[in-house]
Amino acid sequence: MTIEILVPDLPESVADATVATWHKQPGDAVERDEVLVDIETDKVVLEVPAPEAGVLEAIIEEEGATVLSKQLIAKLKPGAVAGEPTTDTTESKEASPDKRHTASLSEESNDALSPAVRRLLAEHGLEPSQVKGTGVGGRITREDVDAHLAKAKEAPKAEAPVAEAPATARSQKRVPMTRLRKTVANRLLEAKNNTAMLTTFNEVNMKPIMDLRKQYKDQFEERHGTRLGFMSFYVKAVTEALKRYPEVNASIDGDDIVYHNYFDISMAVSTPRGLVTPVLKDCDTLGFADIEKGIKELAIKGRDGKLTVDELMGGNFTITNGGVFGSLMSTPIINPPQSAILGMHKIQERPMAVDGKVEILPMMYLALSYDHRLIDGRESVGFLVTIKELLEDPARLLLDV
Repeated sequence: MTIEILVPDLPESVADATVATWHKQPGDAVERDEVLVDIETDKVVLEVPAPEAGVLEAIIEEEGATVLSKQLIAKLKPGAVAGEPTTDTTESKEASPDKRHTASLSEESNDALSPAVRRLLAEHGLEPSQVKGTGVGGRITREDVDAHLAKAKEAPKAEAPVAEAPATARSQKRVPMTRLRKTVANRLLEAKNNTAMLTTFNEVNMKPIMDLRKQYKDQFEERHGTRLGFMSFYVKAVTEALKRYPEVNASIDGDDIVYHNYFDISMAVSTPRGLVTPVLKDCDTLGFADIEKGIKELAIKGRDGKLTVDELMGGNFTITNGGVFGSLMSTPIINPPQSAILGMHKIQERPMAVDGKVEILPMMYLALSYDHRLIDGRESVGFLVTIKELLEDPARLLLDV
């Protein structure tokens, strides 16, 4: 009996997916619910677990292949023990010399390598002929490359080749773009080409919020079990400003303007796979602690590649915080079909004129990029000034003034 491993059901908004990484190879023993393969979509990475314990009998779709929902990608032999011959291995033993010759030739061809292995070889400047393959038909796997690199590190320096490349030698490497990065690139280009995007700037004195955090951070963490960060203040201020300027919370759909009576805010998060924008929903109903916990949960899921499609869908407005990387000022790009995005930046002490005197204050630049087709200068500037006023006087967030 053989169990077919199928691609999971893909969301309606996702047409197809890519086989990202096989964690097991034919002949490997697997446990029930052990992850066999990662399937990468435009939005998330889906993990495909083993439905039963046994041995992976065959891989139908290799890494880099484009697959559809419910498509067959592998076969699993339940209850088998690693090392026992399976259908595929038996057939390979009976293969003709011509087929074995073809397989040996394919070992040395880049076309026979998965995208992940090609990328790994390119990153370390290796040729396929330098690595001994232990996969089916001598195919090179990620484990083979890792073993080759580990062996090279352990080799004594005396065994290093005498002829060394000159210090001025130049090289380059070619790495395929991930599916997510290609999607992000297309969406950014779409935003630049299909919106009348402008950016307006302002600056905010962060001292009141910093003093408030310093005064209450310990009690806040003790009571709510989470740290009091800046993002909860940003989200609260943005939510209040969206209530006052509904055009910023709207979007264009053809010849119609769609006004949203809810406040779902996207958070730009940098992950190893690329930029994602998970959504914190119904922010008008959340307190500071709920916002902090929600943002932390989304950030961890984004880092670990555990975000669901539902957590990435929707969003009426985006906040991006380049300040965590040291950015002093930027012009963020709108996240379609949204109409605006707010960029937060590095908090830096600067001399400021206060009541005719010079004071050193922690200042931060704000940048609002907006679609001028929907939002006029009056609304954009008013929206940004509202955020500035709320952040400089946090009591307004509580008193709704």
